[in-house]
Amino acid sequence: MSLQQLEKQVAELPPEELKAFSQWFDDFIAEAWDQQIERDSAAGKFDKVLARLDADFSAGKCQEL
Repeated sequence: MSLQQLEKQVAELPPEELKAFSQWFDDFIAEAWDQQIERDSAAGKFDKVLARLDADFSAGKCQEL
């Protein structure tokens, strides 16, 4: 199925089905995001940022929100 066909079918959904599809899609995107963050974290992509945050915290450069 092409993207164009999928878009057409989604546009033709009745309101209740569109609402259910929208919720499913939101959940799907959130799960994909979580998995990407986990992969990036495991690959060490956040190590420099986390080290800087730890250093700033230790130096008293942080304040409570």
